[in-house]
Amino acid sequence: MTRVVLASASPARLATLVAAGLEPEVVVSGVDEDSVQSHDAANLAAALAQMKCRTVAAQLNDPDALVIGCDSVLAFENGILGKPDDARDAAMRWRRMRGKSGILHTGHCVRLGQREFVETASTVVHFADITDAEIDAYVATGEPLRVAGAFTIDGLGSAFVRGIEGDPHNVVGISVPLLRDLVADLGVAWTDLWVRRPS
Repeated sequence: MTRVVLASASPARLATLVAAGLEPEVVVSGVDEDSVQSHDAANLAAALAQMKCRTVAAQLNDPDALVIGCDSVLAFENGILGKPDDARDAAMRWRRMRGKSGILHTGHCVRLGQREFVETASTVVHFADITDAEIDAYVATGEPLRVAGAFTIDGLGSAFVRGIEGDPHNVVGISVPLLRDLVADLGVAWTDLWVRRPS
């Protein structure tokens, strides 16, 4: 069975892969995300995913390990939003985003030995026009401080997203359909990565 390693500390990415039938190891890259700069959100997400993937692959030094790196950023009003700096920043963002839309870009990098593929998935997110009280209550939970764009669709923030256009998994942080395509490019069948559990 192929060794699958997720180069991300995101519990949501791990849970998504587990729900999709995989049991990846988690190895956090520890890279300095601020060292990568770009004015293009999709390119920034891809570059960060690639850096995480390559860093973990080098640490493992296992040519048989399939390493998956991901990173997400939100493109909103000609700006790029990663994780908020603090609670005040998260609240300010939500006051700007409410009732509007942004594009969540998630970079994906897969590596097996010396072969590597990188691609970005993009999903339009429509935010609900929520009240100041709702924003303050949401920020107080701490959830928006841990995620790109200061929102989730798989947690408390789900009530504040009125719709999306594209792959919902991508908004969680990892596009399973895109990942299947990238793994196939490496010559690995997605179904071979499923962990068979006795019924």
